Amino acid sequence: MKINAAVVSETSGDFSIEPLELCDPNEDEVLVRIVAVGICHTDLGARDMHLPIPPPPSVFGHEGAGVVERVGARVTKVKPGDHVALTWNSCGTCTSCKAGKDLYCLNFFLYNFHGARPDGTITLRKGDQLIHGSFFSQSSFADFALASERNVVKVRDDIPLEVLAPLGCGVMTGAGAVMNSLQPRPGASIAVFGVGPVGMSAILAAVVCGCTTIIAVDISEDRLKTAKELGATHTVNASREDPVKAILDLTGGGAEFSLECVGNPKVLRQAVDVLPRLGVCGLLGVVPPGTEVALNMDLIMNGRTVKGILGGDAIPDLFIPKLIELYNQGRFPFDRLITFYPFDDINKAVKDMEKGRVIKPVLRL
Repeated sequence: MKINAAVVSETSGDFSIEPLELCDPNEDEVLVRIVAVGICHTDLGARDMHLPIPPPPSVFGHEGAGVVERVGARVTKVKPGDHVALTWNSCGTCTSCKAGKDLYCLNFFLYNFHGARPDGTITLRKGDQLIHGSFFSQSSFADFALASERNVVKVRDDIPLEVLAPLGCGVMTGAGAVMNSLQPRPGASIAVFGVGPVGMSAILAAVVCGCTTIIAVDISEDRLKTAKELGATHTVNASREDPVKAILDLTGGGAEFSLECVGNPKVLRQAVDVLPRLGVCGLLGVVPPGTEVALNMDLIMNGRTVKGILGGDAIPDLFIPKLIELYNQGRFPFDRLITFYPFDDINKAVKDMEKGRVIKPVLRL
């Protein structure tokens, strides 16, 4: 079928809205009419070839939300007309998947970054030219996308899909890191390093969990102000003061939990150094393969934990509906992070995101 998609034709190039051909769904696939899609730093990392993916031309996008148009013969999870949010895919058969840890799927790259279906077949083309798609088994920078039954999440239809789009990755990652991975008790203290969309979602989740000391660390005064409005009890501008000293002073010895949401070895060291004994640091920031960090071994030996976290350790079919219910109750106002753009303004949205003018850009199709 004919679709319109945002194509990247060269590494780090602009997005160009172009007509493409999308193939029909296989027996286990779902055709989704995309209503809105969030832009994530992972999309930009793929555009810039910071991920081990095939070269352009490519179509990215992995925070899609829309309406099911058609389903394959073996699909039972959703039906045409259902509202869905799209997320990552996994094989379902490896040891990690069988243990309920789909995010740590041993075949994750094959199912999400391969530029094609896992069997190698291409889903997008322009005339005789093959276009790399199936990004996160969706490539939702388009008005229609092919997803797997495994990575569509049915959502309620009384909340606008354009609001729900970011739940598929960034918001779920930040919120899940707190609610699923760290699980702080009411009254706990937490420091969040980097308050972009992931860090802001973590702050919202810390409020839900009842944390009473919530420290936002960033170098942007505007973002720190927003973090305070969303529930941070304290803010630290790391460009003006030493965040480690500031947090140790604020907490009287350290934050029980910390999150590194930047992807910077120096920031990870700071996030570990603010922990008291038995404190836990969650690592969320994405870095190029091979990135190393120096840590104080004595601190780690004294009961501190550094925990890598993917996707907020979430089971999307269970966690996304929970976040939507919290949002509906007014307890998780993640919509305040969103700035909407028309699909045709994708390059403007990307530039605004890169310059820190917006927190979470969402494209309306």
